[in-house]
Amino acid sequence: MRVEPVAPLFFLSTWPGPCPVGKAAEYMRKVTDVCAELALPFVEAAGCTLWDVEYVREAGTWYLRVYIDAPGGVNIDQCEAVSRPLSDKLDECDPIEGSYVLEVGSAGADRALKKPEHFAAFLGSQVDVKLYRPREGRKEFTGALAGYQDGDVTVEIGGTPVTFGKKELALVRLHVEF
Repeated sequence: MRVEPVAPLFFLSTWPGPCPVGKAAEYMRKVTDVCAELALPFVEAAGCTLWDVEYVREAGTWYLRVYIDAPGGVNIDQCEAVSRPLSDKLDECDPIEGSYVLEVGSAGADRALKKPEHFAAFLGSQVDVKLYRPREGRKEFTGALAGYQDGDVTVEIGGTPVTFGKKELALVRLHVEF
């Protein structure tokens, strides 16, 4: 009988120094904060604002995503004007251990709202709310953004204000209707 090799049943990743439980998210936050500081001068030089920075792992590859915005939208030249010098700066400063893919792009029409200033800028706009767990049998809601306070989001749905607690929220993004 021939036995075929199988994939490992666990994944072991390297960590810069000791990694007590709960420190992984803190490390990721610091990486994005450092990268945001490095990106900001290039973003502003391109006539844009820095919307968000993400450092995520997808299908075994790490991605550093820098989302930018500009009045009237972002064009490919602005993305390139940020991407090229930022790539050089990241190589020079080396804030991320290991390899990753740098992506610079528009925050998009259906942009995620994450920071208090994002919610303030889009009060009254239609948003899609996705929850971790169902509420009244649903995990997705659409309505007008009515408020934001300490991570809690209030959306007016069918004329009724509905507040979602910070711990319930998986994602809030602008609603785009086609």
